[in-house]
Amino acid sequence: MKTKLFVAMNLILITALALAACAQPPTQAPTAPPAATEAPVEQGCKAYAGQEIILLLNEHPWTVGVRPYVKDFEAETGIKVNLQAFAEDLYFDKMYLAVRSDKPVADVYFLPMDFHAFTQWSAGQVAPLTPYIENPALTPADYDLADFPEGFRMGAMFPPGDANAQLYGIPITFEAYILFYNKDHVDKYLGGKVPETFTELVEAANKITQESGGEVYGAVMRGIRSDTIIDTLTGVVFNSWGSDPSPLPYNIWFDGDWKKPRFTDPRITEGLSNYAALMKAGPPNIQSIDWPDANQLFAQGKVAFFIDASLFGPGYETPETSTVAGKVGYAPIPKTDRGQMTGHWMWGLGIPANSEHKEAAWCFIRWATSKEMEPKIGTATGGAARLSTWSNATYTSSLNPGYVTAVQTAMATSRPTAVFSEDWKEIVIMVVDAVQEIYGGKEPAQATQDLQNKALEVVSK
Repeated sequence: MKTKLFVAMNLILITALALAACAQPPTQAPTAPPAATEAPVEQGCKAYAGQEIILLLNEHPWTVGVRPYVKDFEAETGIKVNLQAFAEDLYFDKMYLAVRSDKPVADVYFLPMDFHAFTQWSAGQVAPLTPYIENPALTPADYDLADFPEGFRMGAMFPPGDANAQLYGIPITFEAYILFYNKDHVDKYLGGKVPETFTELVEAANKITQESGGEVYGAVMRGIRSDTIIDTLTGVVFNSWGSDPSPLPYNIWFDGDWKKPRFTDPRITEGLSNYAALMKAGPPNIQSIDWPDANQLFAQGKVAFFIDASLFGPGYETPETSTVAGKVGYAPIPKTDRGQMTGHWMWGLGIPANSEHKEAAWCFIRWATSKEMEPKIGTATGGAARLSTWSNATYTSSLNPGYVTAVQTAMATSRPTAVFSEDWKEIVIMVVDAVQEIYGGKEPAQATQDLQNKALEVVSK
């Protein structure tokens, strides 16, 4: 999983590649899908019956969800499926071996829709899906690509920002950053009033920490000095950024040019300061806390507020593993003066450029991500990527209604947290350090000015 449940994956080092500003589309031309006359609409994917496709998957809840239905796809199409799943620590190695191989190794694979996808696109290792989506012989009109929020699709649209960009991955599961709160603590210390603004949230968290005498902490956040906090952190900064554009490949951190970092922008300074402010209302060891520890503290009822991955939500409602089942409230990140925004990270399905069965591979992707199948598969993840699925009783019946509403709201304003630059791996820890410094007492404006100076040194090399 990558919630930063599935986040540790960012530890994998990737060979330095061209920056997005100068990246060229892959020189390896993907195999064109057949014209509609080669596979009439009435035949559809049955035209590829007898072919065998290899699914290279992470051993993830989505994989658990799809397994029981694979036989149905085989019966409907005649396409054989060889599903190969690996634990996440092994999956990333397998993925890169597959897309870099001279010989075909996989036909469909779990695609991280972030810098990994950009890296593979830059190297010509992943096939565009747009030609298959636009082929009526392979994709019916009711597939409805727009049912996936635009912000979700952006993470695999290349070249980034290009009017003619193509889609290289279909979203299958995501984590957006929302607010979890303990209803009992809110009732006891706040008279049942849930903070509506971020300023109110910080005040409420500090109030609870002080009045409980250490029995309860007002908030917990990922506070460790690690790149594993950056997606959650970016979601909080988006909330201060507001509705202004955050175009990829630069996101909010660069002003349309890799030589122009903008960490002194008041909106970024505010967002980093807001994150640090919630850390201050947390446990004394907050700087050693990553997501597993933060998640556990909240599940044990020791924390009032927690901003993190939406995928944690269903677990809090499981009495076997959570002492707060039935006591958790869910909400979007409380608004700032600039609005109410958040970020997300997600997995998708892609097709390696070296696949020899791209049409059959697309048939599987289209089927698995259809309006009919996603509600069934998505019950295993709690992170279905289609908007319509969140109104489908098959999917929502097992979820807390408040959770459903909070995630639906987040989906409407969520943006990808990715940055498509090799230098980002070096700069991201500097961003984390700035938050640590603000937490330690440094003035936010000074912390972000120091961050700006360090980033300029990196991009000027």
